[in-house]
Amino acid sequence: MDSIARVISTQRIFIVQKNLFRAALLMLALLSLSASAQVTVSKRAGDTLGVDVSGIQAAGGAAQAVKRTLELDLARSGWMAIAAPGQGAITVRGTITESGGQVSFACQAVDAAGRTYINATYSQPAAQALYAAHQAANDIVVKTTGKPTFFLAKLVMIGAKAGAKEIYLADSSAQDVRQVTQDRASVLKPRWSFDNRFISYTSFLKRYPDVYTIELATGARKQVAAYPGVNSGGAISPDGRSMALILSKDGNPDLYVQDLASRRVVRLTNTPRATEGSPAWSPDGSQIVYVADTSGTPQLYIISRGGGSPVRLTARGSQNVSPDWGKPTDQAPNGLIAYQTLSGGKFQIALIDPATKQERIITPFDAAYEDPSWAPDGRHLAAARGVNYRYSVYLLDSMAAMGDKPVALTATGDWTAPAWSH
Repeated sequence: MDSIARVISTQRIFIVQKNLFRAALLMLALLSLSASAQVTVSKRAGDTLGVDVSGIQAAGGAAQAVKRTLELDLARSGWMAIAAPGQGAITVRGTITESGGQVSFACQAVDAAGRTYINATYSQPAAQALYAAHQAANDIVVKTTGKPTFFLAKLVMIGAKAGAKEIYLADSSAQDVRQVTQDRASVLKPRWSFDNRFISYTSFLKRYPDVYTIELATGARKQVAAYPGVNSGGAISPDGRSMALILSKDGNPDLYVQDLASRRVVRLTNTPRATEGSPAWSPDGSQIVYVADTSGTPQLYIISRGGGSPVRLTARGSQNVSPDWGKPTDQAPNGLIAYQTLSGGKFQIALIDPATKQERIITPFDAAYEDPSWAPDGRHLAAARGVNYRYSVYLLDSMAAMGDKPVALTATGDWTAPAWSH
């Protein structure tokens, strides 16, 4: 598809000029200082297990980096806290060594009664030493608490470099970052396929917003949607067979689903006086949550994969945008939907249960927070935190105690639109 020349019609130019701002408002959730939302602010504290890591011996720069990353992971899990020497319910000890271009972590984790949870060695090439820490931290948390983690997941995000915005791939601590695209063109909203093989995104590579996928293992890129007008959204379904899209090829930006094999497109919404944006799939693939300004302000709606009458989800607030549907949990069997809501003149991250429609804000109103993405542990999220129009990627804990601050993942640069792998 990339090699096929397209003739840009007068109609397409008109549609893009007329609708691009409206669609971008929903896709990017541009900051507005109008009326604030009235979502309940609520957080819950969770119990933590003290872990003593003072018995880990690490010599050399790479070994020290592994130890630091292990400590960061355990502290960020939400289930553990680093304890003073000799004070942990769990003791982790071992030796981290570097030899022949490999870093190895001989790790043992025991409890106060002497029960052994882990007795293993984690090895990685020196250039990927951080992943030994992520593997060990994942096993420590999973085997001692029974809770999942996000440590083995990856992040994609948009970074500004030399004036151009490109897509970058990072480990879960955002220490190992590599560039994925080199297009020198504006990009929007990267997302993962549910098998983590592909990233979908919107790019202005050919001057107009088209949707692409990139296969991470090979770097192969495919143009998926390049219809006249706006092409955006690009959310791949959980079964990998379909993609939810926002297209204006028939006049106004509406929600469509495209079969990725046959390229057949089905229109789900038809709202001549409204604009749709930011589709996201339910975990089982039966529904799509999206944004529409049907009521006059951007709100969240849910519609069946096969179409039908959409149901409005958010009832309060002047701007509710950028949804991401989390996996089911014991507390939320249907999964919670994270989104950004305008509150107090700044966007904050809120959660809503699609079954009960109960809402709560989880960010501390100390900055603007945008583009939430659920981590695969079902507890944490990534979001872009903006201060003075510069953004960093932060880790949010949906179960954190009131007053706990989100954790910065990116230290320098300008980073937006983070998305966790599944």
